[in-house]
Amino acid sequence: MGHLTQRNLNTTRERLRDQVAHHLRAALISGELRPGEVYSAPGLADDFGISATPVREAMLDLAREGLVEPVRNKGFRVTEVNERDLDQYTEIRTLIEVPMVGRITRTAAHADLEELRPIAQEIVRAARDHDLIGYLEADRRFHLSLLALAGNDRLVETVGDLRKRSRLYGLTALDERDQLIPSAEEHLELLDLMVAGDAEGAQKCMTRHLGHVRSLWAEGTQEPESTPGGLKARLKSR
Repeated sequence: MGHLTQRNLNTTRERLRDQVAHHLRAALISGELRPGEVYSAPGLADDFGISATPVREAMLDLAREGLVEPVRNKGFRVTEVNERDLDQYTEIRTLIEVPMVGRITRTAAHADLEELRPIAQEIVRAARDHDLIGYLEADRRFHLSLLALAGNDRLVETVGDLRKRSRLYGLTALDERDQLIPSAEEHLELLDLMVAGDAEGAQKCMTRHLGHVRSLWAEGTQEPESTPGGLKARLKSR
């Protein structure tokens, strides 16, 4: 199929399904798998260089999350997210994450906050290096690890689900124009404010950051170019 960039998969059977699901989510977010298009499990399996069974199982997991929908006798269609959906996801995240950042700033130990700095630096480094998958993964880990400091596992799950559903279509085009770097650097700014104990400043920064992310959704309208060649023989076990 030639749509997916190189991934590394752990081929142990008990983890393969989760590994495939993770990489498919990343491809959905980056826009390599495009909204409205139908993809077959055998076709994607050929790209990954594995059997169709774990891919089909992973796609069913994504269907339960609302990221794709089954198409009888054809495969799975990537669900489309409209502007209203994106606005609502942003509103919910703002209602949750902004006050939580203030609360965490007031209650978290400085050492716990500083443990997130390497992840924030990783986000910036990945953006500058045009490592899109690395950027997305580090961004996810930063936000969810930060919220985890509040001690509410259900809250972390909720925001994680919202992040999956509000994926950044067209992110590849933005990356090519270096438009992800300012958003990446906001993670370090947020962390500095929190370490300094500036709860109000941290909340304002998070509000601005989520608005910045929403503007990236609006700007990321160019369709990404397909990656030449499939994944077969290019994936290496970890």
